[in-house]
Amino acid sequence: MSINFYVVLGSAVVGLLVGLTGAGGGALMTPMLILLFGIKPSAAISSDLVAAVVMRPVGAAVHLHKRTVNLRLVGWMTLGSVPMAFFGAWLLRRVGHGHSAQQNVETALGAALLTGAAAMVFRAVLDRRSARQRTAMVRQVQVRPVPTVAIGMIGGLIVGMTSVGSGSLMIVLLLFTYPLLSARQLVGTDLTQAVPLTAAAALGALAFGHVEFGVTASIVIGSVPAVLAGAMLSSRAPDRYIRPVITLVILASGLKYVGVGTTAVGVTLGAVVVVAGGYWLGRRMIQPNEPTVAAPGMPPAARGDPVGPVDDARVR
Repeated sequence: MSINFYVVLGSAVVGLLVGLTGAGGGALMTPMLILLFGIKPSAAISSDLVAAVVMRPVGAAVHLHKRTVNLRLVGWMTLGSVPMAFFGAWLLRRVGHGHSAQQNVETALGAALLTGAAAMVFRAVLDRRSARQRTAMVRQVQVRPVPTVAIGMIGGLIVGMTSVGSGSLMIVLLLFTYPLLSARQLVGTDLTQAVPLTAAAALGALAFGHVEFGVTASIVIGSVPAVLAGAMLSSRAPDRYIRPVITLVILASGLKYVGVGTTAVGVTLGAVVVVAGGYWLGRRMIQPNEPTVAAPGMPPAARGDPVGPVDDARVR
């Protein structure tokens, strides 16, 4: 078993994104192993799944410590995802040509993720105009069991049929099912529910896959510290920083699944960052002193209202 230093470095980059967003691991790690390092697809998928059993609990532990995990959501999602992961593997074998079936599922998943990324941008624009705050505490979220189990079932089925790709889609579905969840709760909840789901998929990889333990060890060495750092950032950072990163990762995942090349994905993401940065800078220059819109329940200090004693001279 040999450690590949370049795989370690690449895994650190992907691990940081997984810790920050809870998404993108399968869409970014597996293509990196195949395209950049020439690892066979079956070995790349299986090795990545086994490494994820070590990687994801690290990020989940950070969010559990910071109390940014909704354990009720995790329970309902796991109820749907774990059995559907095994069913997806069985279904893939039943439909015949595995590669063709997997490719069709990945293309459909990519289209769904691209739609989700566009919807996230649209929702962010609406939230900005309405000044709606997505800062509900974990205990304030009213869990809806049926749609939550359905989200888990969809994610588990995708993992069973493709071995990758559930994290990004689950983030999108959670965002629209529970719109008041903050970004840190979305990331923490998704990372935690992925632990039993990844463990179930990894058992299948160990039993039927082609795990290369040198590749697995290289991924673990690079990704675990990076996931830890990313999770610590995502558990503390405000939504306005985390949500754009989540959107970019979901966009990258969607582009990869519909078959866009790695170079084209990089160029596209770079263009999106430049356009978004130019838009933000333009708004700051046009409206440098844009007033803060008061949202219901926002404390006086956040609105700019005085919180101390009122100066009698000003009153008079």
